Amino acid sequence: MAGGREELKLLGTWTSPFVIRVKLALSFKDLSYENVEEEDLYHNKSELLLKSNPVHKKVPVLIHNGKPVCESQLIVEYIDEAFGTEGPSLLPAEPYERAMARFWAAYIDDKVSSLLLPLTEFAQTC
Repeated sequence: MAGGREELKLLGTWTSPFVIRVKLALSFKDLSYENVEEEDLYHNKSELLLKSNPVHKKVPVLIHNGKPVCESQLIVEYIDEAFGTEGPSLLPAEPYERAMARFWAAYIDDKVSSLLLPLTEFAQTC
């Protein structure tokens, strides 16, 4: 990992499939990172999360040397570009294949989000 100079911190929660996606990407690239679990995403978000993702106020957020990157698919692409020499490539090299991978990732995100929305709304009422 670039001689240990890189500081990676992942804001997330173990229950999020989007956080798991980022953890898998970090694992495939064999990157060390600090895992910061957000305890209560519904009632008491941390100041670090609110500062790092002021627009959506959601996890995951990858903080690389103090700079936050939000949204799981964008984080995966960022990891692949920022740490291209570490581990295997996460996206295909050929532009069409890369576009198809992005299409299916967006499709899955849409389906997972629509399934999780009712659960999220229920959890917020508890």
